[in-house]
This record gives sequence, structure tokens and C-alpha cells, in this order.
Amino acid sequence: MRRADFEFDLIHDGDRIAVGLSGGKDSLTLLHALHLYGMFSHKNYSLCAITVDPGLGFDPEPLRAYCQSLNIPYVFAPGAVVETALSLRKDDGKTPCFLCAKMRRGALNRVAAENGCNVVALGHHRDDALETFLMSMFYEGRLNTLAPRSYLERTGLTVIRPMLYLPELHIKGVAKRLELPVCPAVCPYDGHTMRETMKQTIKELSRRFPNADEMMFAALRNTNGYHLWDKYRVNDPVATGHLRRIKPEK
Repeated sequence: MRRADFEFDLIHDGDRIAVGLSGGKDSLTLLHALHLYGMFSHKNYSLCAITVDPGLGFDPEPLRAYCQSLNIPYVFAPGAVVETALSLRKDDGKTPCFLCAKMRRGALNRVAAENGCNVVALGHHRDDALETFLMSMFYEGRLNTLAPRSYLERTGLTVIRPMLYLPELHIKGVAKRLELPVCPAVCPYDGHTMRETMKQTIKELSRRFPNADEMMFAALRNTNGYHLWDKYRVNDPVATGHLRRIKPEK
């Protein structure tokens, strides 16, 4: 987390950070880590944990008690987003994951702003970034992944992902060792999504090519726009000068 903060300038003095607390291992580990990071980083920021109600009988009390033990304000925002997304899904064989995620992000950002937060922290990790990268290529035909830091002009919020350097396996170990109050997933599509398909694809690649996941993650940081087919740069002599000889001006 310190490395990500240093390289991507994630956290500043005076920030009030809303942690999206779903109740899963990732968001709970993020909340715990940010709580500890504030103790030794010498950065003066405050935390607020926000859970957007997924519906389907979700019980937020274990999360409320955990936040109370850390002396972190907790907000349980109504919305029943999973339940609502399931009711609105079309009968086309596709999952309602995109709609659910959009509703959940919108509700989280709204509640964060209402509680005076200027930053929203999400618990995405290294494996999430790799899976998103493959999903973007195979399903959207573009190169894209999760950004460590992004600014939302419409809301005035900054979204940060402090755990992008952290492998999921490490998070599982931390959550188990600390006995974090991980809540069972209520979504019926959990483990049956495109992201799960990409997770299995990365495992298969790693079996065939040692350290494939490490090399893929390194590739995300070693990008060079000059080596990609950017149609908007093709007529830019500065961008393409290394690919073709440019006649010197007389």
C-alpha cells in the first residue's frame, strides 16, 4: 500500500476517505490496512466505512461492530442493489453484473459525498487488475484495466485503489489470520461471472508459462504508447519519428 501511495500519489493530508465496505475479504482488508497506514504514514486523513445494502437479507451488524472496534464511522446505505438488479435483468442469458456494479458505484459515491468525503477507496487487488485487463481485450477489444487513481468530475470525488500491488492470495491469508468478519456473498452469480472465467484463464496460463501472472502485471506498468497502434498519433511526427525517418528541415 505504501508503494502504491508513493507511486500514484493516492492519499493526502486532510482527505476524508470513504471505504466501500462490501463485507468481503478485500474490502475488510483494505479498511484494516488503511486504519494501520494512518498510524505510521504521518498523513493526517480520516476514514468512513460505507456499505451499500445488496438486499437479499444481508446482515450488516458484524461490519458495524468491527468498525466500532476500530473507532471508524459506519454508514449502511439502503438500496438493495443486487436484489434490484436481479429484478431488472433481461431474459437474454446474461448476468446483471454490469447493472448491479453501476448501481452500487452510484450509491456509494452519493453517500460518500453526503458524508463529507472527497475520496472513495475500493478494495481491488492485483488479480482484479489482471482479470479486468483480459476482460477488456476479449470482450471489448481494447486495452484497459483498473486505474490506481481517477477523478470523477461529475461528483468531485477521487477514486483510489491502494491494494493494486497486493495479490489476492495474500489478502486471503491476512483475512484468515486477523479473523476479519467476512460476510457470505448473497449474490446468486458469485463465482459464475466473466471475471471468474478470466481468473481460471490466468491460472491456466500460469500452469503453462511459469510466472505468467507476474509478467502480465509487469506489462501493465511497462506500457509504451509508441509501440501501440494509436490512430490518433499516426500523423504526429513526434510520436512516430522513431518508426520512420523524418527529413530534416532545410
